[in-house]
Amino acid sequence: MSRLIEKPNIAMSITTSTGSQLSSTVAAGSANNAATTDDTAPAAEDEDGHRIRTNAATDGSHNQSANPAKTHNKLDEVVISLISGAAAGALAKTTIAPLDRTKINFQIRKDVPFSFRASLQYLRHTYAKEGVLALWRGNSATMARIVPYAAIQFTSHEQWRRILQVDQNGSNTKGRRFVAGSLAGITSQSLTYPLDLARARMAVTDRYTGYRTLRQVFAKIWVEEGPRTLFRGYWATVLGVIPYAGTSFFTYETLKREYNEIIGNSKPNALISLAFGAAAGAAGQTASYPLDIVRRRMQTTRINPAASEVCPTILETLIQIYREEGIKNGFYKGLSMNWIKGPIAVGISFSTYDLIKAWLRELSHFKRGRVDK
Repeated sequence: MSRLIEKPNIAMSITTSTGSQLSSTVAAGSANNAATTDDTAPAAEDEDGHRIRTNAATDGSHNQSANPAKTHNKLDEVVISLISGAAAGALAKTTIAPLDRTKINFQIRKDVPFSFRASLQYLRHTYAKEGVLALWRGNSATMARIVPYAAIQFTSHEQWRRILQVDQNGSNTKGRRFVAGSLAGITSQSLTYPLDLARARMAVTDRYTGYRTLRQVFAKIWVEEGPRTLFRGYWATVLGVIPYAGTSFFTYETLKREYNEIIGNSKPNALISLAFGAAAGAAGQTASYPLDIVRRRMQTTRINPAASEVCPTILETLIQIYREEGIKNGFYKGLSMNWIKGPIAVGISFSTYDLIKAWLRELSHFKRGRVDK
């Protein structure tokens, strides 16, 4: 009798367990069917009958296209910096070319003291002897040098700022600001130095007794003095460009930063930028001028009648200038002329660069917007 009573309980437990298994199996099957239905569901179509991608596909496509777009934007910024820097340098150097030629002629001669009256006499004598275009003699070599020089300098400055993380996230990294400017100067000077030497050679000679063309400068130096002469004075130039470019960029960027904090405008107008650039140029020229004298003496050794045939080192040149001419009349000879032309050139260069770069950026964004439409 007890066995008869226990059998229904056994049957009930079997039935209960079997039922729960069946219900779970049905639930799993329903989930699988739902998933299958979602996977095999036809894609939505637009009014033209074209399939519309799902969000996942769209997101994947967006991620794949993000990197090329970012690379394209970086390339655009580099091209904009190159064009802006080249135009800024060409305009600045052409503006002060007569003053620059006058300064170089006094820099390399120890027998003629510098004064404003002597500078005006030199300009008048050059004009009377060779004509007004002679005041821009050597400017072709200057353009051949300054266009790549300024383009590389401004572009490399942007890149060095990014690499050194200058003033990022609201920080005030003054030391890095100076280093970025110095590295930009070293980069551009190293890549264009032979053109700087050729420009100096053409500036201190006339078209009758000196070099007629830029090509002739390189040909004569290569044949008569050897290819190593093309880099004579290079280390003096590098030592001079470290304080010059570092101080110039540091002063300009610092003044713009202070202006933004006081006025609240991160983009000063052209006149304000010109004034900031002029201050940067005066500071940079003063900081590096003695080494500028040294490099000009070394670059023009063979063609300078007042120089010896021996090509001295930087230290020997410094000692010779100090012994024969002193500090004021030697190391800072023509500095007052540089205080006129330097601020003008650097002011025009910095302000023109910012202005052209802003224009090109607006043009680039406008063209990109039209393409996206």
